[in-house]
Amino acid sequence: MKRCLCCLVFLFTFCALSLVAQTQAKAEESTVIPSGAKVFVAPMPDGFDESMKSAILKKQVPVTLVEKRDEAEFEITGYSETQKAGTAKILITGSWHSQETASVKVANLKSGVVVFAYSYHTANSAHGKKTSSEACAKHLKTKIESGN
Repeated sequence: MKRCLCCLVFLFTFCALSLVAQTQAKAEESTVIPSGAKVFVAPMPDGFDESMKSAILKKQVPVTLVEKRDEAEFEITGYSETQKAGTAKILITGSWHSQETASVKVANLKSGVVVFAYSYHTANSAHGKKTSSEACAKHLKTKIESGN
């Protein structure tokens, strides 16, 4: 009887640990963006979505851009804001560069989990949205290549 009870305890423990390992693997899997994943870039204010698409291509982010959301595995959403240099900044500092702020997030469309988020801010951007979108794309590429 003791032997049977020990076997049942062992079997129960083994099954429980196996279930925990499977759950953990699925959770980690849902936070990973695999290379070649189909990604939809959602419309964003001020045409930032087009800047993001261009930056993804320029930085060679290993994803496949799709035009329809229902074809995608992941969706990129975000915003960008540009504040042009004022007269005072130009006169005092001699800089005509704009202040750029951007934020993007990538969500797994199946699970709804946000798998990547990045914010960018600079006080002196010579190339505006191009600079901010390329910074976001660069960090997205790093995330994908690291497999985290």
